[in-house]
Amino acid sequence: MTSRLAAISADPHIQEYAQGASQRATMPMAGFLAPTVEVATMIGWFSIYDKNTRFRVPNTRRALGGDATQVRSSRDRGTFNCEPHALDYPVDNLERIESEQLGDIFREGADIIAELAALDHEKSVIDAALAALGAGTDQAFGADVDPISVLDDAIMDVVKAAKYGSLMGIGIAMGASAWKGLKNHPKVMARYVVGNRGKGNTTTPTVEMFGELLLSEPDTRVSLMVYDDAGDAAEDEEVKFVLDDGIIVFARKENPTRFDPSFMKTFRLRGQWMRAGSYMKPDGRGEVAKFDWSSDVKVVNASAGKRINASF
Repeated sequence: MTSRLAAISADPHIQEYAQGASQRATMPMAGFLAPTVEVATMIGWFSIYDKNTRFRVPNTRRALGGDATQVRSSRDRGTFNCEPHALDYPVDNLERIESEQLGDIFREGADIIAELAALDHEKSVIDAALAALGAGTDQAFGADVDPISVLDDAIMDVVKAAKYGSLMGIGIAMGASAWKGLKNHPKVMARYVVGNRGKGNTTTPTVEMFGELLLSEPDTRVSLMVYDDAGDAAEDEEVKFVLDDGIIVFARKENPTRFDPSFMKTFRLRGQWMRAGSYMKPDGRGEVAKFDWSSDVKVVNASAGKRINASF
């Protein structure tokens, strides 16, 4: 006999809600650094690019009676494996809950699980990005150093590395400490003089305003993701920003494919961002709402990303 919880979880509206909850909860920085590529199979290939990969614009002209140029992937291929992830949401006092309430409980569980999954995904994405870029370049932004010029140079390097022209966008991800220093830097503040210039009246730029100063006006965002760096046995927590004083300049497509040379991507099974289900507890005294999803974060083109360690 099908349980009440199993019947509710099979409702297409509940499945649709779980899918939407996962998409809504995706953390801004995770979706920014590693946009999603929806794939048809759990395991498959994708093109890998590096500084030695020769990306060429294909010749699309076809002579009458002649063959068309075939689209080929890069010479190097990687394999994605959308490994399973899952979290459970226990339901108490099931026998006292009406069917309508069960649906609401499932929706609540989907929202909570989606948020927790998103936090884990964001940390995984940022960790993978930093690992791929290595130690990065230390950059002291003294009063005589123009941050705009430094970042413009990094943007130009990334554009050349991506080799995808204007089809490829540029993103800049900054840690909280890096943004705090940049927005208050004298050479940045000098660009935002308002009113009577003789009196030196300035306004503090927003992240969007700062991005507009840079070459190609890249999408610019700040990561506020934190983590506890203290060990499990530590009495006091040690909360740190994940990106902190780091700046990542990288190539990105908002809607990437398996083929393009973006810096990072997240592979997910198409239409399966999160699935709802249920199971009976081993003792038979209760049921649990379960939520499953699969994904794989990959650095596709490490040469199309630059890491700058800022100090002020």
